Amino acid sequence: MPDIDSAASEPSQEALQQAAAWYARLRDGQAGAKAQAEWRRWLHAAEEHRTAWRLIEEIRQGFAPLRDLPEPRRVAHGLCAANDRLRGRRRMLAGLAALAGTGLLGWLGWRENLLPAAVMAWAADYRTAIGEQREIALADGSRLWLNTASAIDLRFDARARQIRLLAGEIFIATAPDAHRPFLVDTAHGRLRALGTRFNVRQEDGETRLAVYHGAVDIRTAAGDATRIVAAGRQARFTKNDITSIESADFAREAWTRGALVADNITLGEVVRELRRYRQDPLDVADAVADLKVYGNFPIRDTDRVLAMLASALPVRIDQSDPARTRIEAVRQP
Repeated sequence: MPDIDSAASEPSQEALQQAAAWYARLRDGQAGAKAQAEWRRWLHAAEEHRTAWRLIEEIRQGFAPLRDLPEPRRVAHGLCAANDRLRGRRRMLAGLAALAGTGLLGWLGWRENLLPAAVMAWAADYRTAIGEQREIALADGSRLWLNTASAIDLRFDARARQIRLLAGEIFIATAPDAHRPFLVDTAHGRLRALGTRFNVRQEDGETRLAVYHGAVDIRTAAGDATRIVAAGRQARFTKNDITSIESADFAREAWTRGALVADNITLGEVVRELRRYRQDPLDVADAVADLKVYGNFPIRDTDRVLAMLASALPVRIDQSDPARTRIEAVRQP
């Protein structure tokens, strides 16, 4: 293990998220020599990366004994509840679960949004890694898709069918049940499905909902604002407000088929979407960020997407830095 230097300032959320993703990848028992080499390149690419890794290691070492407890997940939730009473500290442990077999079942989180929600989701009932997508058949006959870096908890009982979206994005096709409502909770509010196919994406500060069949009732977490969103419409909402209602973007449904559909969107927007599916950073030069993109791209193979973009647009893919990929304008002779 290389020496990790301390830093005068805290790393960004992006660096912490990358460090947490690398930690989980290296600890799941599947990482080979190539993954180890990629991790070392990432680690030495920036001082911020080393600081983020050091912080992750400090938490892991400090709470390693919890792995041996008979009910580590229950202990993790207890730690979360205890931290809610200690909000005054800048950094606070929010949760930790234990190893199950050779994989990491649980994860650790920090209060005050120091780490994004995706990093706090490793103890979830279902989760996906960066670049992974998953389809799940639920016990009631509903179907659910998890997009990249997503996590959910399920609670189905006699009163309700409830999903808690901890991080990322899900698509749901609900099955009818006259006696139990179908609920989706996010950090910003509660959704109640009314015979529906719909997409939910949780982001920093807001949740995005798109409805493709039926309708969904939104109730915000703090402000108690409510709105029914009908098929063909989409909305954004925060804890206090429902900020916009507009026509649904049907391209948002394409990810469940492994596709990224670009219809007159900018290269910068395509890059922002591709970043969600890649471990290593991806940049785009300002000179080409506004180029318009059209096409259907295989989102599960981002390297192929980059090659397709380079063949269709006046851009080149610069991978001279092994820790970062950059899209630039084609050099003139």
